[in-house]
Amino acid sequence: MKTIGLLGGMSWESSALYYRQINEGIKTALGGHHSAELVMYSVDFAPIEQRQHSGDFAGNEAKLSEAAKSIEAAGADFILICTNTMHEAIPEIKKHIKIPILHIADATAEVIKQKDIKTVGLLGTGYTMEREFYKGRLKEEHGINVLTPDQTDRKIIHDVIYDELVLGTVKETSKAEYLRIIKKLAEEGAEAVILGCTEIGMLVNQDDTDIILLDTTEIHAQKAVEKALK
Repeated sequence: MKTIGLLGGMSWESSALYYRQINEGIKTALGGHHSAELVMYSVDFAPIEQRQHSGDFAGNEAKLSEAAKSIEAAGADFILICTNTMHEAIPEIKKHIKIPILHIADATAEVIKQKDIKTVGLLGTGYTMEREFYKGRLKEEHGINVLTPDQTDRKIIHDVIYDELVLGTVKETSKAEYLRIIKKLAEEGAEAVILGCTEIGMLVNQDDTDIILLDTTEIHAQKAVEKALK
């Protein structure tokens, strides 16, 4: 079994889901008392979040690069960044480590293509929905068309993530808004909707809608299990 490296804490709420789902996946695959070989570096999210909002992306790149170096030094064979948004830092992080990073967009794209889906909706932080590091990768490298909500709905999605979900708060009113936006994306042509923030699965899941939901935390964790056992 390979050793999985988790770069988490952004937020710890979703990192806890990664830890549980990866260990459940290993146990399902191997049975008995098996659990995952992994190392985790969990950052303090407050300064990360502050640098995101102030535009100090270089500062976040430096912090995550140091964390990734520590994960590599601890013996990990590959790394998962346990957040969609900070995948934007991967080009810089790769300069500082030799082990591979399992990209969450690539893992999600693999599932999308297996389902023969051509157009998806994307929910996530404002950074994920508006910048090209995620939706651009899906389009340019995987040929997947990506729809995002309008500006008003993007703000709703973003604010719920930062003001509620990363703090462990789940509100029925927010769930109703997310389901409204998901339905709207489907009406605009999305064959499935990516839950492109690792906390969104705390709020909505497949039982809440007939529209196909792609939970990136679940997908990323399962791909880590497969890679560890390959």
